[in-house]
Amino acid sequence: MTIPTFDEYVASLGRMTPHVDPTAPSTAATDLGRAAASLGDLPVVDRDHLAEWARQHPAWVPALGLAVGLSQEKLRNSLRHAFDTPSWLTLARGRADELVAHLDDEFELVRLVASQRHRTYDFGDLLSARAGTRASAIRAGVSGRRLEDEIEAIARDLGLACGTRTRFTGRANRTAPCDLVIPSAQEPAIVVAAKGFDSTGSKLTDAVREIEEMADVRLPRQTVMAVIDGIGWKSRQADLKRIHQLWVDQQIDGLYTLSTLDRFRVDLADAARLRRLIP
Repeated sequence: MTIPTFDEYVASLGRMTPHVDPTAPSTAATDLGRAAASLGDLPVVDRDHLAEWARQHPAWVPALGLAVGLSQEKLRNSLRHAFDTPSWLTLARGRADELVAHLDDEFELVRLVASQRHRTYDFGDLLSARAGTRASAIRAGVSGRRLEDEIEAIARDLGLACGTRTRFTGRANRTAPCDLVIPSAQEPAIVVAAKGFDSTGSKLTDAVREIEEMADVRLPRQTVMAVIDGIGWKSRQADLKRIHQLWVDQQIDGLYTLSTLDRFRVDLADAARLRRLIP
C-alpha cells in the first residue's frame, strides 16, 4: 500500500462532532449586543443581505457563529476546514458570499438568524441555553466514541474476538493504552488507537503520546494501527504530523480516517489472517 503524503492525509479528515441546533443566543458582550441589534435591523434576512452585513462588519462575524451555535474555536475550525484559513476577518472582507453560503449550507444560518433575531426570551429560554451548552459537551463526548464503535463493529463483523479501551503488553513487559485489542489484552496480536476530535486541546497531545507509546512498546509480531479523524486536528497539524511520520517510518502499520475505513477493514482482515485469527 502506498502511504499518502501528510497533506493528502489531512485532506481526508472530516467533521466528527454533530451540530447542535441552538434554542437561544449566548450572553453577549457589548460588541455582540451591537451585532445582534444590527442583525435585527436588517430589512431582509437572506444570503445576500447577510453577506453584505459581514462585509460591512467583519469583526462581528462571530455573532453569526453564535447564532448557529458555534463558539469562536468551532467557528475557526469550521472555516479552516472549508477555506484553509481560520480568519473570519479575511473571509468577510474578500469572500463574504462564500462565507455566508458555507454557514448556511452547514448550519442553516439564514433560518436561524431569521427565527431568532426578534424573538423575546424568558427565564426558561435562559435555562434551556445553559442546558444546551451542557448537551453540546455531552454530545462531543459521545462523538469521541464514534471511531471506537466503528472499528469495534468492523472487527466483530470479521468474526474477530476483541476488547476495548484497555492496555496491552509489549516489549520487556511494558504496557501501552489502546482503544481496540485483538483478540484480547492477554494475547494482543493487533492493537488499534481511535482518536477523533473536532475541537483542539490537550486531549490531542495526549492522543499523540499514547500512539507513540504504542509504537514504542510493540513486539515485532504485533500490528499497531490508528484511526484518526476530526477537523480539530487541522489546528494541531504538528501533532498529527508526528503520527503520520510513525506510519512513514513503519513504526505503526496503518493510519486511517472515517473516509478510509474500507481500507482499514481490508488491512485488519489481512493482519488477522497472517496471525491465523480468522481463516
